Amino acid sequence: MADPVVVVGGGPVGLAAAAELAERGVEVVVFERGATAGAAVAEWGHVRLFSAWPELVAPAARRLLEPTGWAEPPADAYPTGAEWVHDYLSPLAEALGERLRTGAEVVGVGSEPLTVHVRHSDGREERVPASGVVDASGTWGGPNPLGGDGLPALGERAAADAGRITYRIPRAPLGGHVVVAGSGHSALTALVALTSGNSDTKVTWLLRRGGIDDTFGGGERDELPARGRLGQRARAAVEAGVHVVTGFRTAAVETGPDGSLTLVAADGRTVGAVDHVVALTGLRPDLSWLSELRLALDPALQAPVRLAPMIDPTVHSCGTVAPHGVRELAHPEPGVYLAGMKSYGRAPTFLALTGYEQVRSIAAAFAGDHAAAERVELVLPETGVCGGTGGFAAEDGACCGVSAGPELVQLTSRIP
Repeated sequence: MADPVVVVGGGPVGLAAAAELAERGVEVVVFERGATAGAAVAEWGHVRLFSAWPELVAPAARRLLEPTGWAEPPADAYPTGAEWVHDYLSPLAEALGERLRTGAEVVGVGSEPLTVHVRHSDGREERVPASGVVDASGTWGGPNPLGGDGLPALGERAAADAGRITYRIPRAPLGGHVVVAGSGHSALTALVALTSGNSDTKVTWLLRRGGIDDTFGGGERDELPARGRLGQRARAAVEAGVHVVTGFRTAAVETGPDGSLTLVAADGRTVGAVDHVVALTGLRPDLSWLSELRLALDPALQAPVRLAPMIDPTVHSCGTVAPHGVRELAHPEPGVYLAGMKSYGRAPTFLALTGYEQVRSIAAAFAGDHAAAERVELVLPETGVCGGTGGFAAEDGACCGVSAGPELVQLTSRIP
């Protein structure tokens, strides 16, 4: 029996890759570090996506699920992360059966021949020979720091350890003075949530960029209507009283005797009497366990060199990124591909539909169907709003969202 293609990550793109490979008769195994499929999505299960169900179900996954009696959710519904897991990812994982192995963390990949090193949750270690590797592990585990230079600000780690700084959209309301740092859709989501019926919360919005004119997106011009509405609601929240501080690059976080924080900018400005900081300044990939492979990555975006110019957020939005596949995702290491959000490195312009097209092309290449691998089978919705808004390093959380991006209606204390 031929060695399997190993897919790293049991999230939406990883499971889509497995469905594509299985449909083509290619042996595949998926290793997911979490206890269940979609474990990372479940961590933001309280957040509502701004993509409707048709944009969240991979074509090959749909074909695999339909014979099982799976009922596709309504086309006009916008799920939360928890609903995406419950109504789609969990049934897909069940349909993939033994191809998916949970509680299995890939800790390294050896070269010549490809060998995947796996550490299981029970402490057992395994070496798996592979005919190829598709890294769809995402970037959820690598939030950017609050520090304005891309490194943690002085005192930031201590404040985070004390529970005063979080790098995720909070599940429950926060009282007191809350600072939201970042300008992507995750930050807009937090602004809307924290100002919705929370009269005891004072919100300050910190941006590294010099203004907010293009931060709210295209509103009614956005072909993803829920994303447009999110920008409009965030604008309304700001107009209703959110204090906005622009051009603020945090250099230090000082903790007072009462535990409150003072944020100090590189230019000496301060924001004081802060009870909580919600730092939503983007995500970055973990490349450490790929160190033995010959990867060709753009030094700035940490994306494949052929893909990087196509996803540069100073030029492109999620709707202006051309569909792409094996040609743009290939590396000098044969049979190795980064897919999904991981392939975008630090660029924030990713949509789930893009990842599904990537793995369709990759699976076709593994199956030897090179014509299908080169063919484009995707049309993305235009945004007309995200491109050219400043460098990815500014503070963008996600121009078009992690996976498909969030829109939060209200904060809850538990997953819906």
